Amino acid sequence: MTLRRYARAPIILYNRKYGTSQAIPAIRENVMNGTIQSNQYITKENERLDIIAGKHYGDGTLWWIIAAASGIGWGLQMPAGTILKIPSLSDVKNIVG
Repeated sequence: MTLRRYARAPIILYNRKYGTSQAIPAIRENVMNGTIQSNQYITKENERLDIIAGKHYGDGTLWWIIAAASGIGWGLQMPAGTILKIPSLSDVKNIVG
């Protein structure tokens, strides 16, 4: 199963929607309260969220999960030294679907 942010129609399973505004606050809240385990990652110069997601998840389109967990908005590029939270993809799937 793939989580997609910009699909033409959201992927819906058990009335939960991946990659939608419903998933974003759920991811953020559960990372903050520890329900979703995450690793900390400090960005280096010229790194983008899609590249980081590709390294950690094997799929750059999942950048929005890192953005949601880290509370940094929707910019793909951020300054060096930004502290990101890289949530466990299996935990994310359990929460949002």
